[in-house]
Amino acid sequence: MLNITLTDEAEKYLVEILAQEKTTSSELLQQLLHQHWQSLQPRKTFLERRGGHPQHLLNGPGDLSDRDVRKQIIAEHIKQRHEHRQEP
Repeated sequence: MLNITLTDEAEKYLVEILAQEKTTSSELLQQLLHQHWQSLQPRKTFLERRGGHPQHLLNGPGDLSDRDVRKQIIAEHIKQRHEHRQEP
């Protein structure tokens, strides 16, 4: 059990928030505590949030930032997959 003393202004804010959110003061406090706790946790990098480094990247000679090179490598990759699937 937790007892909190609020100022009149803070209590007014609480009543308005509870009315808009349609929740209890206990649920609201739990949500706010959870949100604040999450904000204090170390932030994961983009790669960590996406499950790590991609496993199936195209590798090939040349500059993959060049569209013509990428297009050629992708075409070769698709052709090899297609030929591999047609073999009995």
